[in-house]
Amino acid sequence: MDHRRRRVVAGTAGAAAAATFGWPLSGARAERNEQAGADPDVHIELRAVQERVALRPGAPTRVWRYRGSVLRGDAGTLEASSDTYLGPILRVRRGQRVRLDLVNELPEPTIVHWHGLHVPDTMDGHPRHAIAPGQRYVYEFTVRNRAGSYWFHPHPHGRTGAQVYFGLAGLFLVSDDEEAALGLPDGRYDLPLVLQDRSFDADNQFVYLESDLPGGVPADNLGRPPIGGPGMMGPGMMGGGMMGGGMGRGGMGGGMGSMMARMMGVLGDEILVNGRSSAILSVERRPYRLRVLNGSNTRIYKLAWHDGSPLVVIGSDGGLLAAPVRRDYVMLGPAERVDLWVDFARWSAGSELALQSLAFDGAMNMGGMMMGRSALPDGAAFRVLALRVGDGPQGSQETAPPRRLSDLPPADPRAAINFDHPKVFELTMQRMAWGINGRTFEMLGVTPYETVRLGTHELWEFRNDATTGMMGMAMPHAMHVHGVQFRVVGRSVSGGFPDYRDSVAAGFVDEGWKDTVLVMPGERVRILVHFADYPGLFLYHCHMLEHEDGGMMRNYRVMA
Repeated sequence: MDHRRRRVVAGTAGAAAAATFGWPLSGARAERNEQAGADPDVHIELRAVQERVALRPGAPTRVWRYRGSVLRGDAGTLEASSDTYLGPILRVRRGQRVRLDLVNELPEPTIVHWHGLHVPDTMDGHPRHAIAPGQRYVYEFTVRNRAGSYWFHPHPHGRTGAQVYFGLAGLFLVSDDEEAALGLPDGRYDLPLVLQDRSFDADNQFVYLESDLPGGVPADNLGRPPIGGPGMMGPGMMGGGMMGGGMGRGGMGGGMGSMMARMMGVLGDEILVNGRSSAILSVERRPYRLRVLNGSNTRIYKLAWHDGSPLVVIGSDGGLLAAPVRRDYVMLGPAERVDLWVDFARWSAGSELALQSLAFDGAMNMGGMMMGRSALPDGAAFRVLALRVGDGPQGSQETAPPRRLSDLPPADPRAAINFDHPKVFELTMQRMAWGINGRTFEMLGVTPYETVRLGTHELWEFRNDATTGMMGMAMPHAMHVHGVQFRVVGRSVSGGFPDYRDSVAAGFVDEGWKDTVLVMPGERVRILVHFADYPGLFLYHCHMLEHEDGGMMRNYRVMA
């Protein structure tokens, strides 16, 4: 299917959707007009493939990964590595027109979501657009986002957790003139750090779930319904498995372990940085920009330096903050990003440093039933990354980041059309199925409550204090809204829950643009969302991927 045919299919699908959902046809026409311009500035082919990569001593690990090639434009747009499953890194500029051909060479359907990007709905990677093995999907859009650290990953219904775990993820880094004028560290001093947790078996193969083989082929058949539908009773649900990383190593395991892993989320027992375990990074005594992505399926990080030095945050999900902020630690839920300014002149040559995750309260909890059995429980303390400071000028002054980073006006909740009555989205579990306001995912389903008007602002409130759980279960959720960047305008804790703020609140970075926000047990988080440019059907969901696969995902519709 070449790009000309893809445009025809997209236009036809848009017209059909307009008739089905009541969208005005002008939206479908506008999307086609945007795609019908000149040749793109950048054209990349991205293949999702099965390979083996030597990640540890011994046998190579079977992985799924993206392989990319530049068909048009600057070859430096794409940066790949042969010694990890991650990547490639795509580097583009704001305002560029990009075309990306996804070719599916996997044994099951897939689609790519451009996480954090503001694109038309047919370019966003909704699971309704998943393509079968051997097929091609062509994305074409103008990069409208400000400079920032975005990323991409698969998004097929019921299989997102497995496909990401097996290796499918990459960074999408955007630059612009505002950022370039600051003279931030670049080149080899601009370092992406993707944090993930994985478990390996004795043969160096990924351990995910018994019904999802590390080689990537589901244990039963390729034509099964997606796992994690209503009731969460997908095929293989009661098969053997693991809880987190440790359940396959002397924990509960078996049917109950597999069931709980699907429900609560999978935790690995090793921390990988950029796809490598026991990561050690050599740095010079000078400023660096560290772009940190939590690419884990479920795990939350409470990042801090080993010696208590403050973290200097210059950016978050949607790009640079207005000014640097200092934190003793930073909380990072799945899919969240922070950009850190670090001048390693702070430490003497030859020093060995550690970026670590501190212990915290409010992580996954079911009355202590399961999580204490994981080899590396969520909320435990552990080292993330070792750093060795190389030789350099002794006694040099530590360099501070620019005092002003970006023109970022404060969020004004009064801009919302529902300022006096924010929309409430309860994060629920009923009959062993995750949901939002008691509803689980429907491929095309959307309620009037989930319908918004193009060009308006709304206040949404995610409430993680529903009483419809089971066995006293309470756990965090990382809520992601597709197609937009939003502002966090308030956090509160409802009665009847412990207040975890003493353990985590000082680490939230809510000052900038966000697309994912961590909502702790008992917490209510209010966000201000602007629905601009694109009508259509978009997703909002928990980015703890087993929760998403298990039904905690819904559509919202933007009406022109």
